[in-house]
Amino acid sequence: MPRSIECLLQQTSAQLVTAGSNSPQLDSVVLLCHVLDKPRSYLLTWPEKQLDDSQFEMFSTLLARRIAGEPIAYIVGEREFWSLPLKVSPSTLIPRPDTERLVELALEKIPLGKCQVLDLGTGTGAIALAIASERTDIMVTGIDLRPEAVALATENSQRLTITNSCFLSGSWYTPLTLQPQFAVIVSNPPYIDEADPHLIEGDVRFEPKSALVAEDNGLADIRLISEQGRQYLSPNGWLLMEHGFEQGAAVRTILEQLGYVQVSTSQDYAGLDRVTMGCWLGDHL
Repeated sequence: MPRSIECLLQQTSAQLVTAGSNSPQLDSVVLLCHVLDKPRSYLLTWPEKQLDDSQFEMFSTLLARRIAGEPIAYIVGEREFWSLPLKVSPSTLIPRPDTERLVELALEKIPLGKCQVLDLGTGTGAIALAIASERTDIMVTGIDLRPEAVALATENSQRLTITNSCFLSGSWYTPLTLQPQFAVIVSNPPYIDEADPHLIEGDVRFEPKSALVAEDNGLADIRLISEQGRQYLSPNGWLLMEHGFEQGAAVRTILEQLGYVQVSTSQDYAGLDRVTMGCWLGDHL
């Protein structure tokens, strides 16, 4: 195989098309930039640049992993979210652009002045760090069941010097004290039914199933978060949860039956139901 940047981009893009990649040209660019440790502009400026033996061997190895279907984010160990470069690993979900909609809506609900925000199932810390980066006057806590995810989120916060965030390990609310303290609770919990055929397709095949799958047709964790969240929300606090595009009505029903008010569902950038929210007035349970 030719070793110039221009030829490699052309040939590997064709290989990735055959392998079924949805973004073959971008995949090729990202892998080459990673191997060369150069920005994308370098590829355009020096198309005739030849890879040396070690670079070519590394590129070939990474390309084979991508052809086999491994997500590009896991291969290069990084994914951008909310303009933040986040380290990722196979122990966490890969942050997706649609989840930025959850961040936007949460920022609209966070009151002025100092307060606390909670991110449940934080993974890489993407949601928590995006919110904390926009509101440096508040404190954002992220919780994840997996200690390795908490370590990764903490590393991301340190690399990005986002100091108004902290991360705890435990199952949902268990690391917290029982008192209303959060103005907003956000979560992108597992919401896929275990029988969903999409679990054996694309990037999802490589992601941790514990972060994807929930019982009760994908609603079990959403129900638990909603029910227990009433004990941790400040009066007039908001709960916002990402979910599947066909689950909006079911999630609204869960929140309304539990006593939340102003319950509504917002759409993602593709116009699909993606985030449902409700306000807890602080009434006695």
